[in-house]
Amino acid sequence: MQTKESPKQDLRNTRTLLLNRGSSEEMRQELLAYFHATFDVDEALFKPFVSHDAFYTRAEALRHPLIFYLGHTAVFFINKLIAASILSERINPRYESLFAIGVDEMSWDDLNDAHYDWPTVEQVMEYRARVRETVDRVIRTLPIKMPISWDNPAWALMMGIEHERIHLETSSVIIRQLPIEFLSPNPLWPRCAVTGTAPQNTLVPICAGTVTMGKSKSHPLYGWDNEYGAFFAEIPEFCAAKYLVSNKEYGEFVLEEGYNQRDWWTEEGWKWKTYRQAQHPLFWFRQGNDFRFRTMLEIIDMPWDWPVEVNYLEAKAFCNWKRSGTGEPIRLPTEEEWRRIRDISEIPDQPYWEKAPGNINLEHYASSCPVTLFRFGDLYDVIGNVWQWTETPIYGFNGFEVHPYYDDFSTPTFDGQHNLIKGGSWISTGNEATLDSRYAFRRHFFQHAGFRYVQTEKPVPNYSNVYETDTLVSQYAEFHYGKEYFEVENFPARCARIALELMRGKPKERALDLGCAVGRATFELAREFAHVIGLDYSARFIRMAIDLKEKGLIRYVLPEEGEIVSYHEKRLSDLGLDGTESRVEFFQADACNLKPLYAGYNLVLACNLIDRLYDPLVFLETIHERMEGGGLLLVTSPYTWLEKFTKRDKWLGGFRKDGENMTTLQALNQILSAHFSSVAQPQDIPFVIRETGRKFQHTLAQMTVWERKG
Repeated sequence: MQTKESPKQDLRNTRTLLLNRGSSEEMRQELLAYFHATFDVDEALFKPFVSHDAFYTRAEALRHPLIFYLGHTAVFFINKLIAASILSERINPRYESLFAIGVDEMSWDDLNDAHYDWPTVEQVMEYRARVRETVDRVIRTLPIKMPISWDNPAWALMMGIEHERIHLETSSVIIRQLPIEFLSPNPLWPRCAVTGTAPQNTLVPICAGTVTMGKSKSHPLYGWDNEYGAFFAEIPEFCAAKYLVSNKEYGEFVLEEGYNQRDWWTEEGWKWKTYRQAQHPLFWFRQGNDFRFRTMLEIIDMPWDWPVEVNYLEAKAFCNWKRSGTGEPIRLPTEEEWRRIRDISEIPDQPYWEKAPGNINLEHYASSCPVTLFRFGDLYDVIGNVWQWTETPIYGFNGFEVHPYYDDFSTPTFDGQHNLIKGGSWISTGNEATLDSRYAFRRHFFQHAGFRYVQTEKPVPNYSNVYETDTLVSQYAEFHYGKEYFEVENFPARCARIALELMRGKPKERALDLGCAVGRATFELAREFAHVIGLDYSARFIRMAIDLKEKGLIRYVLPEEGEIVSYHEKRLSDLGLDGTESRVEFFQADACNLKPLYAGYNLVLACNLIDRLYDPLVFLETIHERMEGGGLLLVTSPYTWLEKFTKRDKWLGGFRKDGENMTTLQALNQILSAHFSSVAQPQDIPFVIRETGRKFQHTLAQMTVWERKG
């Protein structure tokens, strides 16, 4: 649904934008073209569906049906433009909650089908059309200051565009798992028709050298937060496989019963293999004594010279088998070893190439192709064809910081369970096809991903982040679970204790801790409540709360003085909270736009939340819908209204109205009186947040208590 005036681009050959060149108006036209091309190619991905049943079939148990992704990429634009204070009004609040969260297998993703009443395809497409019009209007009218950098509002537009291009790839993997009868070949997505004899793989020496990774904030290309910072390493000489591992080479592992030999698999890999009862790669189909192969839209004769596509666990098992058979130290490369290969191959970065040098950026095929087609010096497929698994779990470079518009892009994956994939695939476009891109998936997930092995005696570095080093998260971990300072009682524990005292004689079935941060009050409420839900907008916080629920402990680093830090470990059992974990759940959510399933609560606790919301009035005017009659709402806040969190016209108090002072307490009484009665005098509750060993914040939050009428 192209708008009349929007610039056209070749859908199967677009490049990410150089954000530091040209005038503001030239950049505006480039943004328009890039946005519409991205929106178009995303919608074109669903053209091969022969019926709408394809949108509602759960092709992969760990991901939503494709109707979610059709809505999700559009919803993302609206949610991020609101986060960037570019938009103030929603298009469809229900959709912007329904399609917001749930794209990976995170503990806080809600993949329960019973919680979803999906709209029709026509309704979602109508919504997408409205989003297209809205974003088009934003691009045409937003003041654009050059260059567009990390802290520029226009960054949110690039964030939406590049996010949609990520899902072009992830959705195509789900489509590849749909029943084949739901699909038909489509000229927009031409698979490679070339296949032949698979080559014999050999090892190629890679000379020693220095690897430097990490972008500066002045880099001319858009980047995700994990790309920024600094990393340096000296890489000793090693050898790398000349080709990606082909279906033929991997087939030797399959034929030798590699899937049934426990010795080749890690513990995690063997558990996955046993659970899935896997006997061969996912996209292979056994036919008699032979195999056929699934592309995105077809089942074809096995192209033995195409790269095998497997998850990390399968790639690792193959390397262990190969190592045993050859006696050589064979393994997957690390991220820095892959980068060394890329550096010596002297490949221009996208968008600077004239023609994609590999099977990437949709410039060649809509499938893999033979591993012998794209040569880079002595190696083939250094970039493109399929992603390449590495031994490296994703982590943040030195100087890593999250972007305020999207704090859950990277940090939830810094758990040691998501390994980096490098090089891109045939459908990798935009940022995915750039030199510095860093994407990671759980080791049992499938992408269009294969691998190249290396031979080296160098052990794999230990990348695991045993201690949480995110400054804000660590600060809140200490605030919630650390020691008390200056004889001030732990704030979330005290709020929960007051709530439980006020609930005496009332039902204690369901409680909601809104703005739960790292979860202390959620666990405290579970001392007496049968079920407590903790919700927070920040996945960084939720991740730590879930670690406590699942592992019973957290570890974090606190700054003491300058570069001196201290290390801390906290356990639920140390706080007398063991046993509560079975009664709590944590999810990521927007308090101003909650899903309908969050309802029926006897207690809602909203600690230090309202002055951090982008629209606190919406929250307060609708929270009664989530509560049972007679239920209690406890609100605490220091009333610290700041433009960075809440636009001035959305403040509840802290300004003059009609010549008189308007306080937040007055506003709360006016707003909540329609559905609540005040049941206690406001009281001030102090709290202390530790910044360093000698610097602390001492604050007073006012608590008000409200009983739901009816």
